[in-house]
Amino acid sequence: MINDISGNASLPTPAVDAHGQAAMLLVESLIHGLIEKRVLSVAEAVDIVDVATEVKLESGTERGELPATLLASINLLQDISASLRFDVETDINGSTRA
Repeated sequence: MINDISGNASLPTPAVDAHGQAAMLLVESLIHGLIEKRVLSVAEAVDIVDVATEVKLESGTERGELPATLLASINLLQDISASLRFDVETDINGSTRA
């Protein structure tokens, strides 16, 4: 635990991982590129991200990752999934995408 300026104990924030952030951006961009080229459907992309989330949860727990680190990873994957799910709903409702 770390004490903040008021003397209260607080959990340390996960360190910023530049390599991890770049990798996530690259993978998310790749997924969107594959969808745009119609190599991958939006629903397939959602499934891939959801499987990655499940694997991360299981493997992180088995490896004893710090809860804050595991939660941050899961939240990032869930954000990507939610973004893609919005695209699925847009497709279902008949709206066109460029």
